[in-house]
Amino acid sequence: MSHPRRQVAPHDVALALLSINPLPLLLAPATVPGLFFVWRNLMAQPKSTTPGQRPALRLVSTKSMNREEWLKIRKQGIGASDAAAAVGISPYQSPLELWMIKTGRDGLLPAPDPDDIQSPMYWGTLLEPKVAEAYARITGNKVRRVNAVLQHPDDDKPWMLANLDYAVVGNDDVQILECKTTGQYGAKLWADGVPEYIQCQVQHQLAVTGKQAADVAVLICGQELQIHRIERDEALIAHLYELEREFWQFVEANTPPDPDGSDSAGQALQALYPRDQGESVDLSANPAMEGDFNELLDLRNTLGRLNERESTLKQRIQQTMGLASKATFTEGSVTWKRSKDSTSLDTKALLQDQPGLLKQYPKHRAGSRRFLVRPNP
Repeated sequence: MSHPRRQVAPHDVALALLSINPLPLLLAPATVPGLFFVWRNLMAQPKSTTPGQRPALRLVSTKSMNREEWLKIRKQGIGASDAAAAVGISPYQSPLELWMIKTGRDGLLPAPDPDDIQSPMYWGTLLEPKVAEAYARITGNKVRRVNAVLQHPDDDKPWMLANLDYAVVGNDDVQILECKTTGQYGAKLWADGVPEYIQCQVQHQLAVTGKQAADVAVLICGQELQIHRIERDEALIAHLYELEREFWQFVEANTPPDPDGSDSAGQALQALYPRDQGESVDLSANPAMEGDFNELLDLRNTLGRLNERESTLKQRIQQTMGLASKATFTEGSVTWKRSKDSTSLDTKALLQDQPGLLKQYPKHRAGSRRFLVRPNP
C-alpha cells in the first residue's frame, strides 16, 4: 500500500547566540528559510528538560559495541541522523533508501567503507573529538560522551532513537552538543546557517531526550569553527512525531514508500529490482500509472523543446564571441576556452592487436536496467 508524501508546514524555531567573542570563531544564528525554519524572538530562558516528559531510556550501551552491532541496533528504529531522510528533506538519502536499510535490505546497496581515507565519513569520525575539544575550550562548557543508544520514553514512540555525540554538563541553557565537519562542497550548505536537514536531526535529539537546547559545532574546511544554538520547537517536534510515525508504518508493513525523484531513490530502485524477467505488464487499466505516463510524455516533449532552445541561444552567443575567451553581461558572464590536448590509451586498437590481454586483465562491470520511453506513433 502506498501513501502520498506529506509536506511539513513552516514553523518557528527559537534561536540564540553564544555570548562569547573568540577571534577564530564565527558565531551565527541557526536559520535557513525553507521547509522548517523561520525567525522568531526568544520568549523565555530555556529549561533543562521538558515538563512532563520522562528522561530518555538507555536502550543499549555502545561503549564496547562494534560497528556491525551498532548498525543492527539502529535498524530497530529511526535515529536522529535518519530523521531528515524519514521525513523527506535529506539531500543525501531518500525515504526509499532508508526504508531498505531499516527492513534489512541494505545488503543490496553499496556499503560505505568507514576506513576509506578519501570519504567524508572517515574524516568526520576522526575530527569529531577535536571539534568537541575546541568547543569546550572556547565556550567553557564541559562535555562528555554519551555511550548509549537512547530511546524515547513514551510507549507509543519506541521507534524513536538517538545516539548523541556529546552531552553538555552543568549548563541550564544548553544540554546537547552535535559535532560536524564539512569540506568545500558541503560548506555551501552552511552559508545561511545550519542546514535544515541537520536542524531536523537536532530537533529529533531534543524530542527523544526531552532537553531544551543543543549547540551545533561545525568545522568548515578544517579551519573555521562555527557554533550555532538550536532551541526546542514543540510545534516542529509534533510534526516530526507524525511524519516519522508515518515512515515507520511503511517499515512495519514492509511496504516501500514512494520514490521522490532523487538519485538515492533511483539507486534504491536499481538495487531492489536489478534484473527484469522478460515479461510485459499492461498498465493501461491503471488510471494512476496512465496519468504518470502521459505526464512523462508531455514533460519529455517540453524538455526537448527547452534543450533545443538552450542550444540555439548558446550557439548564438558563441557565434558573436568568435575567438574571444570570455563575454560579460549585466547578469553574469560566459567563457569559451579550449581544453588542453591529451593522450589516452586506444584500448580498442590494443585489444585488436593483442586480444589475449582481455583474458589476462579482465574487469567485470555489472549491467544495469535501462528505462526507455517509446510513445505510440
